Amino acid sequence: MGQEELMNTAEDVADQFLRVTKQYLPHLARLCLISTFLEDGIRMWFQWHEQRDYIEVTWSCGYFLATCFVLLNLVGQLGGCVLILSRNFVQYACFGLFGIIALQTVAYSILWDLKFLMRNLALGGGLLLLLAESRSEGKSMFAGVPSMGESSPKQYMQLGGRVLLVLMFMTLLHFDSNFFSILQNMVGTALIILVAIGFKTKLAALTLVIWLLAINIYFNAFWTVPAYKPMHDFLKYDFFQTTSVIGGLLLVVALGPGGVSMDEKKKEW
Repeated sequence: MGQEELMNTAEDVADQFLRVTKQYLPHLARLCLISTFLEDGIRMWFQWHEQRDYIEVTWSCGYFLATCFVLLNLVGQLGGCVLILSRNFVQYACFGLFGIIALQTVAYSILWDLKFLMRNLALGGGLLLLLAESRSEGKSMFAGVPSMGESSPKQYMQLGGRVLLVLMFMTLLHFDSNFFSILQNMVGTALIILVAIGFKTKLAALTLVIWLLAINIYFNAFWTVPAYKPMHDFLKYDFFQTTSVIGGLLLVVALGPGGVSMDEKKKEW
């Protein structure tokens, strides 16, 4: 079987998967995407005193401001998740979660840690895709109204979302000399480039979902570490952040790459 035939077969399998899961995939994607915010909001409730004390000591901001910080994170994240899952005021919920990401990036000094900063930006990419999806739903209410083509803001949101999502995979690259690491880096890099430029996008994104899911379950198995050990919280944080990026990629699979992509341009050739 030639390379082109193999690619066509893989695309047929991906299309079949999309046809079977079309009704459920967007819901699963949204649930995965907001999972890290949901987990973090619940953690704020159960670790209220620890989080408040950390902010108070780190920033010397006093008891009141530290309490406001924890409360804002708890209400903002859980409230945003409820709105997104119920499909109410999705755009406002996304903007609120953008604010939470920015606030935590500063408060927890993530700005100076390149790995965690890239992962937070990848989370932002997932939220951009949610915004693009909400714009699609808004437009569908006016299906009978003549249109000048796809909304420019929406397609650029999808482009920005795709590009930011691939930052997660750049944090997974291992610069080792063994064969498996080199192969993983080569395949992973090829796939993230395909997603970023929007070429064979659904197939590449679906492959990345499978790859990232396997890596997440294998390397971030926080349930195998006792809860009292610091590694438990670290792996749990990584697990849910990675799950959120999987959700963003599933949205790419469900919605397609958008207007600013090679897949879309091929239709004009």
